[in-house]
Amino acid sequence: QVQLVESGGGLVQAGGSLRLSCAASGRTGSFYAMGWFRQALGKEREFVAAIIWSGGTTYYAESVKGRLTVSRDNAKNTVYLQMNTLKPEDTAVYYCAATDRVLAYVINYGRTSTYAYWGQGTQVTVSS
Repeated sequence: QVQLVESGGGLVQAGGSLRLSCAASGRTGSFYAMGWFRQALGKEREFVAAIIWSGGTTYYAESVKGRLTVSRDNAKNTVYLQMNTLKPEDTAVYYCAATDRVLAYVINYGRTSTYAYWGQGTQVTVSS
């Protein structure tokens, strides 16, 4: 059993910051990578950032590069998403996800089907 629990969402003004956390429990030893995705109202879920669990290599969507930073604390089984200089278009439900599918991740770390485990999501609202 794997459980992912996000926290840290909320309402913030444009230009502000938030830090999201994703605490993992269960069979975390099998994780190869973790990802963050977001889904705005009426839109499809989209890739935001990803990090390899052991090596720490990171990947970002172009729209968030330079503003969002993904990191992990292996000892705490927790992944973070530091969000700075937030914009109204960042408003969405943010989900963390985990995968043990190494080949799928290498082929496409930004695809939702690469990830087998998902959290329940946390709402981020950025006001203008």
